[in-house]
Amino acid sequence: MDKEKVYIFDTTLRDGEQVPGCQLNTDEKVIVAQALESLGVDIIEAGFPISSPGDFEAVEAVCKAVREPVICALTRAVKKDIEVAAQSLRYAHRGRIHTGIGTSDYHIKYKFNSNPEEIIRRGVEAVKYAKNFAEQVEFYAEDAGRTDNEFLARVVEAMIKAGADVVNIPDTTGYCLPNEYGAKIAYLKNNVPNIDKAIISTHCHNDLGMATANSVAGVMNGARQVEVTMNGIGERAGNTSLEEVAMILKSHPYLDLYTKIQSIQLAKTSKLVSTMMRMPVQPNKAIVGRNAFAHSSGIHQDGVLKHRENYEVIDPKDVGVDSSEIILTARSGRAALRYRLEGIGHKVEGGALDSIYEKFLKMADEKKVIEDNDLHLLIA
Repeated sequence: MDKEKVYIFDTTLRDGEQVPGCQLNTDEKVIVAQALESLGVDIIEAGFPISSPGDFEAVEAVCKAVREPVICALTRAVKKDIEVAAQSLRYAHRGRIHTGIGTSDYHIKYKFNSNPEEIIRRGVEAVKYAKNFAEQVEFYAEDAGRTDNEFLARVVEAMIKAGADVVNIPDTTGYCLPNEYGAKIAYLKNNVPNIDKAIISTHCHNDLGMATANSVAGVMNGARQVEVTMNGIGERAGNTSLEEVAMILKSHPYLDLYTKIQSIQLAKTSKLVSTMMRMPVQPNKAIVGRNAFAHSSGIHQDGVLKHRENYEVIDPKDVGVDSSEIILTARSGRAALRYRLEGIGHKVEGGALDSIYEKFLKMADEKKVIEDNDLHLLIA
């Protein structure tokens, strides 16, 4: 069976940039976009052009600076938004307008003071209008996670009929459980007659810590585009992490799915985005956190030194990290101490190792983490 491609839609420059204090100027956006192109993302959502002159300028600049990815611009289901987005995309090698409207009862009643039929009408009108300007059109059903599945299927069918190439099913509030979100995608696959004419996309937020799990559940049930950000940055608790989705699919080959992501560049790209946006990556962040391949427990250290895969499902080299890291603490054992001593040129065995280990434990209780300079002192 041939593997199916999952398209990676990166919204670091749009949804990711909505983090307070993490805004990028145009030059910075171009640098990040070029890094994402090198990383292998399929679509870059470069901004929300009508929101500000700066966003318009940035989308235009990204269109000029990168060639391989599709460049996407966000709009509301408003004609003026669509016209401005189209203008910002005029230099794109391949452009996409991403338009949509809220579909949940919450949004229909409290945000738009409208009704379901009017919401469908407005969505259809927006998709048809956008098709006049862009090679590709994607429709988002905002708050689809809390939208009734039967109504959502009606919305999706109408938008595909109107010309949508991609239908985005956002869990906007991060509320869904993975089985619920996966079932929602499966429902659309099985109940929308023209679903074969469009790609289903996931766009999951992390309010309850389930963005990646929900996205993968969506993919396993038929979604073939995943909307992500580098380091999982984004509004409130953030978005689905690009690096997590890419490595989950790579680490589970039996899923028969693949992405174009050049995983060896993940660590480098993560650092670039973290630096540019002045937003540190949490140390225990999966894949790209500084502790992702660090071991400080004696049991784990002994196991990973004997065979890396005892405690690591990913080879650090696959994501651009040189090697696993053995951190010396009061929880470390003799195997880890001997390994680190050998690393600085001291081969110690038997009784000598036992003696140094006792001194090491006393020092570790006081210093918490033992560095190479401390080891030289112990040997001295």
